[in-house]
Amino acid sequence: MSRILGRYSDAIYALLRFVAGFMFMFHGLQKCFGALGGHKADNHLLWIAGSIELVGGILIMIGLLASWAAFLASGMMAVAYFMVHQPQGTWPIQNQGELAVLYCFVFLYIAARGSGAYSVARALNNPKLD
Repeated sequence: MSRILGRYSDAIYALLRFVAGFMFMFHGLQKCFGALGGHKADNHLLWIAGSIELVGGILIMIGLLASWAAFLASGMMAVAYFMVHQPQGTWPIQNQGELAVLYCFVFLYIAARGSGAYSVARALNNPKLD
């Protein structure tokens, strides 16, 4: 399979980064603005989480400071899992924490890999913006 898909790994990674950032951004839109059927954050902790989701999602999606944004988002999702989901049950399948865990590890991977070939950082030819 690597002979077939391997040659497209940069494009597939860009697609992963874009989709994960785009979906994460929607959570921020819900918390910050009550958009898309969400409820506007009613406390400062949710507002901070929504801001990280919105801004971080956009940065991850476009590939600008993606390592930093993804690292912050990964940590936030780990905290969210242990604060909200884990007290409701031991396993993610029991406590509805699968999405938090998945986001946490996808963002950790993006933090380690950086913005990638198809990104604003690469278009600007500035590795500091990776």
